[in-house]
Amino acid sequence: MNMTDPIADMLTRVRNASVARHREVVLPASRVKTEIARILVEEGFIASFESRVDDGHDLLVLTLKYVEGRTPVVTGLKRISKPGLRVYARKTEIPRVLGGLGVAILSTSHGIMTGQQARKLNLGGEVLCYVW
Repeated sequence: MNMTDPIADMLTRVRNASVARHREVVLPASRVKTEIARILVEEGFIASFESRVDDGHDLLVLTLKYVEGRTPVVTGLKRISKPGLRVYARKTEIPRVLGGLGVAILSTSHGIMTGQQARKLNLGGEVLCYVW
């Protein structure tokens, strides 16, 4: 099956798993998804991630994080730049998510990073998603 937006698929799987209170999410791996997972771990939205090979397929296993074992840490994920409508932000236009409580994930010329890191490096780029 062809997938037109693998990043949106990843975000949807994480959103659905957190609402259903699953411990882990398994999804097909790619470099972009691995970088997004790394940012989610650094920002404290998920507990951990690991790459795995199963029957010749690269998989990414995300371990979700919950407050007091019940409430998901990830309360929202939103895909911003889509295959049909790319969204870019200049270094001065990088959005703040929920007044700084959330994270904007950008794809810049220096790799995938948070909006805060891009601001520090004076970089703009494609706004991939918001996480809060």
